[in-house]
Amino acid sequence: MASTGTIGRLVRDRGFGFIRDEQGEETFFHHSAVEGGPAGFDALREGQQVTFDRERDPRGRGYRAARVQVAGP
Repeated sequence: MASTGTIGRLVRDRGFGFIRDEQGEETFFHHSAVEGGPAGFDALREGQQVTFDRERDPRGRGYRAARVQVAGP
């Protein structure tokens, strides 16, 4: 099930960021999880609303976002 949140922080030079969900929790995302590839990641801005799926990190580091895409039109 997709969740909604806003881009809370981007670390462009390292290719990742954090999404703050509706409860205020932050979820890590890697640039490879953004729909649209590298151009999709580069187009993201802090404060922008996105949808994403939360999944367990296979390395045991909690949760991460997958299938991140800009919300709305």
